[in-house]
Amino acid sequence: MKDHEIKQIVRKSYAKAAKRTSCCGPQPAKEGACCGDAKSKNIGYNVQELESVPEGSDLGLGCGNPVAIASLKTGETVLDLGAGAGFDCFLAAKKVGQNGKVIGVDMTPEMIDRARENAQKGDYDNVEFRLGEIEHLPVADNSVDAVISNCVINLAPNKYDVMKEVYRVLKPGGRVAISDLALRGELPIKIRNNMAAYVSCVAGAIHVDEYKKAVVSAGFRDVKFTINKATGCSGPTEDQKAADTLKLTTDEYSKLSETVVSVYIEARK
Repeated sequence: MKDHEIKQIVRKSYAKAAKRTSCCGPQPAKEGACCGDAKSKNIGYNVQELESVPEGSDLGLGCGNPVAIASLKTGETVLDLGAGAGFDCFLAAKKVGQNGKVIGVDMTPEMIDRARENAQKGDYDNVEFRLGEIEHLPVADNSVDAVISNCVINLAPNKYDVMKEVYRVLKPGGRVAISDLALRGELPIKIRNNMAAYVSCVAGAIHVDEYKKAVVSAGFRDVKFTINKATGCSGPTEDQKAADTLKLTTDEYSKLSETVVSVYIEARK
């Protein structure tokens, strides 16, 4: 399947997710979330963080808490790759303050619309959302202090292009704080070629060693990968639905959960 075809499928799936309350089901967008907060507590967010953002901004689509490792400072400019409904952007905005700025980029128009609505609800004047692909960021060279991202880069067909773009937009000395899914082993062919598994952030994931190569080859230094934990699917397709589509046995699903891990990625330009 060609890259643009993959992106179309991913965009369509996340457009549907933008209209739901969370990862739980196909309800229309509204105040609150039925399971986003519960899942987010399990991947590194605390109650104070969850209660500090506009309701409906946490869709439960992450695999970690990149803001927690970004060491954001007042006045900085932050870029969020794959901003979704704005959850991490709003957390970052509180860190950088009114003298700082947060830019959220997402390739799904429906997500951008929802994020902007959430920003208005929370009066976030220092947050801006832009429509665009993370392989072609609508951001100027050397203009960002920190780049964060949460379970998004695995969805990009070319991770090397993404990291080159991240390097381009960062100021000298700028840093990366990414949470993503990666592999500790090989995926079975039937999973690798399954689009339900791709949208669920599994089939598009690459091996940890390959991921490191993408980061280093872009020019980054002080590269650090930290295995967070084994994790299931985190995209808008629920774990069990993906498993049902693939017809995985209990043993196969268990092995998949051990192969796919959540990682924190830190680096500096």
